[in-house]
Amino acid sequence: MHHNKLFAQQLLNWYDQYGRHDLPWQHPRNLYQVWVSEIMLQQTQVVTVIPYFERFMARFPDVATLAQATEDEVLHLWSGLGYYARGRNLHQAAHLIQNQYKGCIPEDTDTLISLPGIGRSTAAAILAQALGQRHAILDGNVKRVLSRFYAIEGWPGQKTVENRLWLLSEEITPDTRVADYTQAIMDLGATLCKRSQPDCPACPLNTQCLAHQQNDVARFPAPKPRKIIPIKQTRMLILRNRHNHILLLKRPPSGIWGGLWSLPECDDSTDITDFCQQQLGLDIGEIVPGSPLRHSFSHFHLDIQPISAPAKIRENAIMAADERVWYNNQLPDNRGLPAPVIQLLARYTHYNNGDNT
Repeated sequence: MHHNKLFAQQLLNWYDQYGRHDLPWQHPRNLYQVWVSEIMLQQTQVVTVIPYFERFMARFPDVATLAQATEDEVLHLWSGLGYYARGRNLHQAAHLIQNQYKGCIPEDTDTLISLPGIGRSTAAAILAQALGQRHAILDGNVKRVLSRFYAIEGWPGQKTVENRLWLLSEEITPDTRVADYTQAIMDLGATLCKRSQPDCPACPLNTQCLAHQQNDVARFPAPKPRKIIPIKQTRMLILRNRHNHILLLKRPPSGIWGGLWSLPECDDSTDITDFCQQQLGLDIGEIVPGSPLRHSFSHFHLDIQPISAPAKIRENAIMAADERVWYNNQLPDNRGLPAPVIQLLARYTHYNNGDNT
């Protein structure tokens, strides 16, 4: 197809003038920096990622430092970015790189994909940008750009549609300036060819774009078939000891907020006093419900009912084998906490300062 070369050329001309050239992971564009940035950018926009990336690099400037850190330190710097499995995978991959690859990030696709948290497109983006290797990428931005440019019907998450987009991406990826091209097509999707209200007049590809020619850009890419987002409920217990420290439990490694420290939770049908005695080995005083908080994930809403109570360890209580800590809110330390827990802790610090009891 003759316009493939044209596609890359027009895109690169646009990029030279309007693309992003001053992103922190472009200076230097080394494997480690690009890898960390690509993982952070998997589900998060550039503007949000930049400050996290800079703090992360200041604390973990290389693979060795990252591999030596504890998971808590890594998740602490990830707090607020969401999708915490990304942070855990990054940390585990750093271990593997240290132990199996003598501390050198692999420079071929297959080995890179074998590391936790790195799929086909991420591996391609890392090698293209850091080393200029020619690899096609297909992240969300690229799927959107190509679906519109070629007016591809169907939801890109569907295997047949996705395979077709991979072939097209492979076809139009140029042989030279691959690092710039990769950044360029991601930039185009992020800045002009946006999901809603794309800026077609400013787009360098608008004359060949089929969706634009058909005056039907909004129809592509086809949305994912809708699912109703369920609402789940939980109660989070803010249990304070006599020093006003609050009980936190470490969550299991997999599942939501895996590896982060959170408040004890129990459902509506459970008696809180019994729960605290049996599950936590604590006797509690007066129970005070707080105002509820909704936290939304990509696939469900979580309605949190906070409940606070003073607590003390029961005489002859069998301590549960869970990892727990009485957390001093006045002296926050560097452990990973879920966003709503940070909000609730802030609320209760506030209360405690107000009533000097």
